[in-house]
Amino acid sequence: MTNILRSPLAVAALFVGASGVALSLYSWHLPPFRTLVETTDNAYVRGYVTVLAPQLSGDVAEVAVQDFQEVKTGDLLVRIDDRIYTQKLEQAKASLAMQKATLANSYQDEMSARASVGSAEAELKSTQAALANAEANWDRSQRLVGKGVVAESARDSDRYALAQARAGVAKAEAAIEVARQKVATILGTRDSLEASVANAEATVKLAEIDLANTRIVAPRDGRVGEVGVRLGQYVTAGTQLTTLVPNDVWVVANFKETQINGLKPGQPVVFAVDALGGTVLHGHIERFSPATGSEFSVIKTDNATGNFTKIAQRVATRIKVDPGQEERAHLSPGMSVVVKVDKSFSPDDTMTGSL
Repeated sequence: MTNILRSPLAVAALFVGASGVALSLYSWHLPPFRTLVETTDNAYVRGYVTVLAPQLSGDVAEVAVQDFQEVKTGDLLVRIDDRIYTQKLEQAKASLAMQKATLANSYQDEMSARASVGSAEAELKSTQAALANAEANWDRSQRLVGKGVVAESARDSDRYALAQARAGVAKAEAAIEVARQKVATILGTRDSLEASVANAEATVKLAEIDLANTRIVAPRDGRVGEVGVRLGQYVTAGTQLTTLVPNDVWVVANFKETQINGLKPGQPVVFAVDALGGTVLHGHIERFSPATGSEFSVIKTDNATGNFTKIAQRVATRIKVDPGQEERAHLSPGMSVVVKVDKSFSPDDTMTGSL
């Protein structure tokens, strides 16, 4: 053994071997090189990438933006030919005006019908008065005929007048009922007319929405992606026109499950962005995924059959990028980053350093 150690080649080989073992232990953070700093390069910048598409069909009349252009909320991106939708709105407004006129006529008819009821009631009172007079004349004729004072012809005339007065009362009562039924009929159709007006108003609103939807505008501030629509192109509902990427970004780091222990929301994070030459930025852990990435895959792994090999799963961790950093404006969704978290730091600490 002593002779071996005296050989320079043997010493060099032992040194190389020991260095290799030490390097492997350090790379895998195995004893005695365990550390409280967790690092992963399985991390990316994320953001809200929104696909913009029309809700209706038509020819593209205007493309107001170019690839990767900055836009503000409400800025016009694409306009679809609106002539058909403008005429549909005018048609809906005309229909609404007609329905409102019909409803107004219904109120006028109601007033007229109620006036007819009043007139019929007044006519009834008049005929009732005539009936009372005819009855009195008839009673008087009956008594006078018995005494020989009034001729039979006069009594017959009074009998005829009485019958006529009774018929007049019956007719007036029937006229009142007819007038009342007409009022009831008008009121009965009122709900239908009001519903027709409401339906016409809804049609107008839908036509206004369709007309407004011919203008595809930016829902929020950001930058558009590649504009895939062209002037004169016929598009349908759902056709992808372009994408909008707002300025809000965050980092998603996929730590191994063996690294998660000790990580807490609020802990400071530093991360280096490959696209920015390794520029280091700061952030804080916001929250953790409710499940590992394998649980969200389309094809689930089944470890209940065959030979089993344990593979460390990864847990997505959302990291908020701290404001007030100049380089933050250059972050774009999809950029690769390297994340470092020191477990010894509490959520109230500020982590500094480089990667």
